[in-house]
Amino acid sequence: MQWYTKVLRQYVNFGGRARRTEFWMFILFSVIVGAVLRLGDALLFSTSGQPTVAWLSTIYGLAVALPTLAVGARRLHDTGRSGWWQLLAVIPVIGAIVLIVFYATAGEPSANKYGPDPKALPADYLIR
Repeated sequence: MQWYTKVLRQYVNFGGRARRTEFWMFILFSVIVGAVLRLGDALLFSTSGQPTVAWLSTIYGLAVALPTLAVGARRLHDTGRSGWWQLLAVIPVIGAIVLIVFYATAGEPSANKYGPDPKALPADYLIR
């Protein structure tokens, strides 16, 4: 949960670096929340078995769009890549596969042009 709230607190911070744990825990929690909200949409807003607009999950998706882009950019920075690599997502299938590989790649072990290694930061850094 601390990783999720850390990303939300830095919701428009596209600078710096993000560890794999920070990125993947945020994505995992977002997927879980999205699934619960889609279930809530189905229970609350479907009429006679026909699905309607998924209001709750749509609002949630819009609310976390910027934090998701920001943590994705910071994750790419950790691997030494520009956040603009996220534009690969517009290429069907192959773009998503390449991005997943980039996101799963270990970060550079020392400081790079985007900042210091987040693993080398003090433990209380996560609390801030």
